[in-house]
Amino acid sequence: MIHYSQCPVCAGTHISASLDAKDFTVSNETFSIWKCQDCLLQFTQDIPDANQIGKYYQSETYVSHSDTQKGIINQLYHAVRNITLKRKRSLITSTLKKTQGSILDIGCGTGAFLHTMQEAGWEITGLEPDETASKNAQRLYGITTSDPSNLFSLPENKFDAITMWHVLEHVHQLHEYISQLKKILLPNGRIFIAVPNYTSFDAAHYQSQWAAYDVPRHLYHFSPKSMEKLLSSHGLSIVSHQPMWFDSFYVSMLSEKYKNGKGNLLKAFAIGLLSNAKAILTRKKCSSLIYVIGKN
Repeated sequence: MIHYSQCPVCAGTHISASLDAKDFTVSNETFSIWKCQDCLLQFTQDIPDANQIGKYYQSETYVSHSDTQKGIINQLYHAVRNITLKRKRSLITSTLKKTQGSILDIGCGTGAFLHTMQEAGWEITGLEPDETASKNAQRLYGITTSDPSNLFSLPENKFDAITMWHVLEHVHQLHEYISQLKKILLPNGRIFIAVPNYTSFDAAHYQSQWAAYDVPRHLYHFSPKSMEKLLSSHGLSIVSHQPMWFDSFYVSMLSEKYKNGKGNLLKAFAIGLLSNAKAILTRKKCSSLIYVIGKN
């Protein structure tokens, strides 16, 4: 178990309990979420260490590993995924102004995104810790992944693009990862990090039942300010904030299920729509954000 006496991002000591959240996916245990008053990071307190947390991922409903289509929420996830995969590819090619290159996807899951990039002619590398997800990547797309520990043996100045789609919030070695990403990124390359945003309207609405807290698997709960603080401490800067409009609907559907014991799709859609409406003028309030990052 890991107990923080200072903020995992900025090392500030002005930290205190913020709320309690339940693990609705696997264990039904309750975990405390604390907040740093200096950088506004929220983080899960008293988390399982890297050797203990594996059991909290053992669920057939964990779609990024199992690729399951059981239940209407996962079916909708798959329907929308085809759209989001193309949008991610378009974001990368338009940002880098190149249609081919080398890309590393950390936490590549079942390999759907890497398959999309490979089909477009990119040289792909995938890291994935979960054995089931890796087997599915091989079975579905013929993609061979390796363990994330190999990140630290990759050569410097290797990749045009590095992606972490809803992965950074799972990583125990937070600062070590960010430091290594900078080393292996080409000088004009970009890092694309997608994480939930607890400063969004849907997070405020659902509070402790907001599905994107996803304790204890989500170790950190980022605000735009805390992400900026983390990156700047490693000589990286945010080039742009890109909204993930579909996430508010998906997260709201799960949150409704957690709140009421069953999904209320109409109410979830309304909350997701309202969350997006409030984020139109201020993108930093979107339910999930993609941070496009470059070297200083």
